[in-house]
Amino acid sequence: MTTAIKYSFEDALAASQKVNWKIEDIIGGNKRLDFSRAFLPEGLARTEELAFLDADERRVLSQIRGHAYLNIFGLVEEFILPFVLDHARPSLAGDDYRTRALLQFAGEEAKHIHLFKTFAEEFRKGFGHECQMIGPPQAIAREVLSHHPLGVALVILHIEWMTQRHFIEAITGDLEIDPQFKSLLRHHWMEEAQHAKLDTLMVEAIADSCTPGEIEHGVDEYLAIGGFIDEGLKAQTQFDLEAFERATGRVLNVEEREEFLRVQHQANRWTYLGTGMSHPEFLKTVGSLSDVQRARLEQVAPAFC
Repeated sequence: MTTAIKYSFEDALAASQKVNWKIEDIIGGNKRLDFSRAFLPEGLARTEELAFLDADERRVLSQIRGHAYLNIFGLVEEFILPFVLDHARPSLAGDDYRTRALLQFAGEEAKHIHLFKTFAEEFRKGFGHECQMIGPPQAIAREVLSHHPLGVALVILHIEWMTQRHFIEAITGDLEIDPQFKSLLRHHWMEEAQHAKLDTLMVEAIADSCTPGEIEHGVDEYLAIGGFIDEGLKAQTQFDLEAFERATGRVLNVEEREEFLRVQHQANRWTYLGTGMSHPEFLKTVGSLSDVQRARLEQVAPAFC
């Protein structure tokens, strides 16, 4: 096993309280999305790989992918919120910092769900075309939460670290995307930075009561949830193609459609699966549970990159 990462509930709570923000401070009123700009950075959108699209079409596709990006985050937070509350409930009379930090975590996830719903409404007003989403969120949450708690906690930790990677590696240095969209992503990242620490502590607490066989089963469950998400991403890629054709008025030919679906499904896989599964901090936590399970994920991750 590798050495576990050391975080504390007290430090995470203090840091979270310093970066707290309100939804009305970052969206609504005169804070409008600029539809003359791209939304999702090219490092995640991978629109340039589609050589048959012109610059305007790539911009539209980036906006569709940006819409899906924030909606998918809103969707996954529908299962993160109840999981965190369930984890906090048994120890409400214990460590006060733990209780407060986890409840703050849950409150911020609820705020993010509200933020993304607000964004979706702003997007509909400005974009002018339907962009269908996978779901419903409640059904996806039920499926994910039906798995072993360690598997679910690992998925949530994966999501928290992938958010960090997206902002630091792809978003912060991209000068082409809409500043308002970037602001939404930056504020989301500011709070998720603390959630990664708290979820690391949750994973460690759950794993403490697990046998080596149960840890292996937890990783099995993490991978099963990843497979379920991948099927959803395949469906979302088809929805994004349909939204692209509606928004641009262009109907792709058979070869173009196949290339669009291939490139964009892999782009979605990288965005939501590869960036989290291969994140060094995520792998460090898995390695603290089992070097064998870390090596297993390192072998699987390249398929999603």
